Amino acid sequence: MKSVSVQCRGIGLSYGATEVLKDVNLEIEPGEFYALLGPSGSGKSTLLRLIAGFVRHQRGELLVDGQDLTALEPWERQVGLVFQNYALWPHLTVWDNVAFGLVERRMPKETIRRKVGAALELVGLSSFGERRPGQLSGGQQQRVALARTLVIEPQVLLLDEPLSNLDKTLRVQMRQELHAMQRRLGVTTIFVTHDQEEAMTTADRMAVLEHGVVQQVGTPMELYDEPANAFVAGFVGTTNLVPGSARLFADGSVAVELDGLGTIRLSEAAGGFMRGPVTVALRPGAFVLGSRRVVRDARLAWTEGVVQAAEFLGETTRYRVQAGGQVLSVDEVHRIGQGRFAPGAEVVVGVDGTQARLIPG
Repeated sequence: MKSVSVQCRGIGLSYGATEVLKDVNLEIEPGEFYALLGPSGSGKSTLLRLIAGFVRHQRGELLVDGQDLTALEPWERQVGLVFQNYALWPHLTVWDNVAFGLVERRMPKETIRRKVGAALELVGLSSFGERRPGQLSGGQQQRVALARTLVIEPQVLLLDEPLSNLDKTLRVQMRQELHAMQRRLGVTTIFVTHDQEEAMTTADRMAVLEHGVVQQVGTPMELYDEPANAFVAGFVGTTNLVPGSARLFADGSVAVELDGLGTIRLSEAAGGFMRGPVTVALRPGAFVLGSRRVVRDARLAWTEGVVQAAEFLGETTRYRVQAGGQVLSVDEVHRIGQGRFAPGAEVVVGVDGTQARLIPG
């Protein structure tokens, strides 16, 4: 399959007085696995359907491989869409479901036989051609929907939350298989999800949307480590937003006095040259938790607190700690045989300034 670019230039879409997409600008590279991430109502699925041609924008340009698709009908675009509910024909066999698009295009029977066979082999369902969707598991139905889309050899593959109907274990397996398949084919893929874990584990880059506005674009690590605003900081992972006051030193570093949590020193890059009242993003892993008797590392800012709640998450225990007038989410790596603090335990909390980021606005 040929790898192509997708460009959204100033895309705007309104339903009456309601703006659904507002001046969306995206540059998706050929062969890239790109995620659109956001909460319900953010416009991510609307943008995906717009690329597919099911809705039309009133402003801007949509380019695929440099060609403006605005005037083309969905069937005229070399774009394949895998729906959230798979949309398989229940009365047709797996083979006929996959062949449907080729039959509609009036391709020769031998071509259809060859292409359908190759598509089913690609998704590991070569021996399932005579079954009907009702005889398949959820993961197998997802593979059929994917084969039906890939068999027409789209330039762009669109995935609208295709894993949301699967249980957690199967969802992890299928996203790994999907990612590996996309890498083999090299097809430009745009993946819509509200699940940050899915986006962060599969996407080369992703765009975070809120209320039809692109809040930030970057790699998963860039968005996690360097959020552009409080919304991105809170939506991509878990974060603590702590108010404080910053002052800039001659060497370019920044000191921030966190409300109730002490003073931390930030690098120039982390500080962003801000002064005065600021908001600091601190991930749950930016803290050290210990008993009141623990030896306190002088490189950290320390304050006393009380554990309000504890959740065992497997790899970590997440605590809710009241400290210095703040309620913090604090993660501690779990080790076998290690106890944990019970609600009501008196603790000390150390803040690692190297893990802090100032939030614009």
